[in-house]
Amino acid sequence: MTAIVCQTAYAPTYTRTVKSLWLAVGIALVLATAAHAAPDLTAPQALPRVEHHVREVEHIAQHFATVMQSDCRRFASPAQWRSYFDGEIDQMVLMMAHLEQAWVEAKRTGDDDVRRVAKAPRRRMDDARALVDKLQGCATDNGATFVPMQVWRQIEREVPRRQTEIALPDAPASAAPSATPVSR
Repeated sequence: MTAIVCQTAYAPTYTRTVKSLWLAVGIALVLATAAHAAPDLTAPQALPRVEHHVREVEHIAQHFATVMQSDCRRFASPAQWRSYFDGEIDQMVLMMAHLEQAWVEAKRTGDDDVRRVAKAPRRRMDDARALVDKLQGCATDNGATFVPMQVWRQIEREVPRRQTEIALPDAPASAAPSATPVSR
């Protein structure tokens, strides 16, 4: 009976301690989320970074448009076809990495216009799917085969690595635009 009395005597203190602990954890999470979500670039700083990646996406997409409009290239051997195919897949990885990196850069600012610029080329992902379909037909014409799902898994695996290679370095704090007006 004494054990039960002791538990009930300490229950309010224990409950208050647990509630205080959960409140502290909740506040810490809110503060950490707010600090993490705070933009670290202004729109004028982020826009050129986003535009760089978007330009790269458009350049690669032009190449893919040419491939899509042309007849399948013929190669003397399946090995030569495979070399060509690997190069096209590498370009696809690069394009996807630039798409992702444009979005990473856009999320560093709270500006909706910069984010729209980063999202606009995402339609190129559909173009990439169509290209894989065309390349599958071309592979057959060249005596080779591939499994499209394996190609997409390869692309998914390689994009993060490529993203780290193409990420732009952060500008030093001293390179930030000055807000000091020019006197006349």
